Amino acid sequence: MTETGKAIKCPFDFSEGMEFDPSLAAFMERDSIARIRLPYGEGDAWLVTGFDDVRQVTTDNRFSRAGIMGYDYPRLTPEPIVSPESINVIDPPRSSRLRHLASQAFTNRHVERMRQSILGLTDDLLDEMAEQGPPADLVRHLSDRLPQHTICEVLGIAPEDRPRMQEYAHQLLSTGPDSRETAATAKAELREYFGGLVSERRKAPGEDLISALAAAKDGEDALDDQELAVMCLTLMLSGHDTATCQISDISYLLLTRPELMEQLRTRPETLTAVLDELLRYIPFRKGVGIPRVALEDVEMGGVKIRKGDFVHVSYLTANRDPKRFPDPDTIDPNRPPTPHMTFGWGGHRCIAAPLAMAELEVAIGRLVERFPGLRLAVPAEEVRWDTETIRRFPIELPVAW
Repeated sequence: MTETGKAIKCPFDFSEGMEFDPSLAAFMERDSIARIRLPYGEGDAWLVTGFDDVRQVTTDNRFSRAGIMGYDYPRLTPEPIVSPESINVIDPPRSSRLRHLASQAFTNRHVERMRQSILGLTDDLLDEMAEQGPPADLVRHLSDRLPQHTICEVLGIAPEDRPRMQEYAHQLLSTGPDSRETAATAKAELREYFGGLVSERRKAPGEDLISALAAAKDGEDALDDQELAVMCLTLMLSGHDTATCQISDISYLLLTRPELMEQLRTRPETLTAVLDELLRYIPFRKGVGIPRVALEDVEMGGVKIRKGDFVHVSYLTANRDPKRFPDPDTIDPNRPPTPHMTFGWGGHRCIAAPLAMAELEVAIGRLVERFPGLRLAVPAEEVRWDTETIRRFPIELPVAW
């Protein structure tokens, strides 16, 4: 982390296991929020790290995500990940309408039905791993394939199209300087693909999530074709990204912290609480995500943010704020339930969080139950980690049992 004028140059490329990025930790020690310079985009941005300040930015209508569109905003990827129509960059009240309609596809009834599908997929994948025998790569057998199969299954994506979806997702999340054209092409291909699927499901609805979203209504209000296509694209990316990383990251922590694995084996009823604490603790991405722009001058964190300034928040540092979480760098499976920011906050909290939690509960629960002797097949320091995208996860996790 080096100083460039008043802004601190931040590549945010730290990817050493589950260690917390020291540059982010340094920002947490400052008395005020800081100006940062990211690898791509024009100009600098403010970085907000404390839980209360992050909560303010994510819920204050003076900070807009929609306002960043049309600008070469500061970011970590060569090509902006989001599309202008994405719910991720739409402000209330329009985003509230979209979220209300989309949430109808994630009711308890729908999620429980999806849970049964996830359970079947998980058991099939673990059957294959057991039949192959140790050592086996848990990433290849479970982490990569379950989220891909799950989100594609619930969206009704044909099996022959699924490898292409995974490749597009990886291309969009790449941080390499030569990946911009590839990422732009991937985004265009995905929009065209989901546009075609939406048209098909309008004519012949099924039991899939796209059909459920297409049928969602609030009076006469419903998602139009473009809104629905972009919603499906966003859900597909989230399904590949979040669950893939978290299954691998959680498994790594369980494999390297025997007391956590033992708790899940002997007290399976604590599974959800343990997962929630691990989700808070895990640095699931590098640096920051999508910024906001100030619509007027705002005083906060000891500085004056001026109208037009870009503002990034760090959910990672908010999850480690000692004012919110006592002894935040310690994994405490018995920590009193306290909402964290891993799925976001406010108007842009992940609408598919119930599905993600169901997926994690099934995947980790069945893994621990079926492989009581599960252990790393290599020393922990030999596990290789992703260095090509904005995500933090082991690219291989050799295990034995």
